[in-house]
Amino acid sequence: MQMEALHNANCDHIFTDEGISGTIFAREGLDKVVASLQQGDTLIVWRLDRIGRTLIGLVEFLTELGHRGVELCSLTENIDTSSSGGRLVFHMMAALAEFERSLISERTCAGLQTARNNGKQLGRPPRLTVIEARKIRHAVLIEQEKISKLAHKYDVSYRTIMRIVAKEPEDESTAP
Repeated sequence: MQMEALHNANCDHIFTDEGISGTIFAREGLDKVVASLQQGDTLIVWRLDRIGRTLIGLVEFLTELGHRGVELCSLTENIDTSSSGGRLVFHMMAALAEFERSLISERTCAGLQTARNNGKQLGRPPRLTVIEARKIRHAVLIEQEKISKLAHKYDVSYRTIMRIVAKEPEDESTAP
């Protein structure tokens, strides 16, 4: 559908990125199209979110195009930055898109907090058991064993051992 719309708009060249999120501005297809644009050109996109999904990123991208004398035309949103009205609509649409993304983020954070409040363990399970952590603390603090040796022995990173050693020991009566 996107390709058909771009062909119908009589685009000279069509650049694509497949399987890469629009939140990432460093994309091979986008980099190629930006490199090929010259003053007086118009970049035609199917939708604004094909360029990027953050207000700041879109505005910076549009500003960069403007400095180079390149206009932007979005087919789905009917936005053409060659007019002041088109630039206004672009900024309004981008602001609404950013607002929607922030609402999604807020709902996600609220859901995670609710899960935490209900006692759910978020994230991946601990790599080491409580007993293993006690042994590691004892080995480092009492027996003066090398952290790198313990990291290798337990197949974890040096930093994991450091976090275990720095953490206060758990109450013996509540530990399994």
